[in-house]
Order: sequence, then C-alpha cells, then structure tokens
Amino acid sequence: MAFAETVLPDAAVRPGWAPNRLRPWAVATLGVLLIAAAAGILLWMGREPICKCGMIKLWQGTVQSSENSQHIADWYTFSHIIHGFLFYGLFWLIRRVTGLPISFGLALLLSIVVESAWEILENSPAVIEHYRSATISLDYYGDSVLNSVSDILSMVLGFLIAWALPVWLTVTGALAMELIVGWLIRDNLTLNVIMLLWPMDWIKAWQGGA
Repeated sequence: MAFAETVLPDAAVRPGWAPNRLRPWAVATLGVLLIAAAAGILLWMGREPICKCGMIKLWQGTVQSSENSQHIADWYTFSHIIHGFLFYGLFWLIRRVTGLPISFGLALLLSIVVESAWEILENSPAVIEHYRSATISLDYYGDSVLNSVSDILSMVLGFLIAWALPVWLTVTGALAMELIVGWLIRDNLTLNVIMLLWPMDWIKAWQGGA
C-alpha cells in the first residue's frame, strides 16, 4: 500500500494530470492483472514460458543468439524503458491538449494495455517471420513469456522514471540509451522501428557487420 502510494502520485505532485479517481492500490492491482492477462494470452499462443535452454538469466548480452529475448533483460530492455518515456509524454500531452480526464493512474494503465498489445502482436507468426526476413535476427523465434513480461515491466519503470525526472533529463537519458546501445550492438529502438516498417538493405548489411 505504501509503495503504491509512493509510485502513483496525485495530480498535485506533477501538474498536467487529472485527479486520480482510482486509489493507488487499485491501479497497481489492475496493472498486475493486465500483465497477467497478457502472459496468459502469450502462453495460449504457444510461446515458451522461459528460454528453451532451461535456464533463467538476469542478463543476456549476446544479440546474435537463440537466447536473445528469452531471459529477464537484454539490450532491448532499454528500448522498452524508452517506451515508458514516450507513453508518459504522449498521454500527458493528450491530457493537456484535449482536456480529457486522464489521470496519472489511468495513463499508466493505458500504457500497460498498449505495451501488452504490442508484445502479443510482436510474437505473432507474421511479425516473427518479418523480423527474421527483414533484419539480421535469423535466430529469432519470438520472445519467451518471461521476457515479454519483463519488457512490460521495463516500460512501467520508464513511465515512472519520466514522472520522477525533469523533462530535459528524461530526453537526455533516452538519447543516451539510443546512441550507446546503437553503437554497441548496431541496433536500437529507432532502427528497430525503421526495419519493421521500412526495411533497408544497407541498414541490414551494416547491422550484419558489412
């Protein structure tokens, strides 16, 4: 209860949000249920609960590996943290521009819904095959449910960080993550979106080390 009160502030703490109609514990409970529902759907789709290797790792640092996107965290975790930054800014802007009664808690729940929907779509056969054909992820056969749940929680972490930090520091952090991860593994959120929507051969060749 105390934790929920701490991480789910009222509008007075950060201007721009409508007053919270749901108690913090209710938002936290609904968030957990939404994530559990996403996990259930992924299991129903036939996704592996954990890595087929039978292990659970806190960190998987090798991108070109069948274990990528199978454990708790990897280089793409940073992209999901940035998702949280973007969702926070998006719903805050929608509230300011339209005047819709979007509270901090509601924005967080909507972000979980969108992120969960993406995890489900990302692990559909069509999208998995697109990643395999249009990118260098030849060993990619979809995320484990553990990794998908961790990705959603990483988005929640990013959302809370965006609330806690000044805008300039959040933007700086996002740019730093994109540049550092892009430099280290030749991939990041920006390149991932480009290769999903508009695959480019020269980017694929560069990512492959050519």
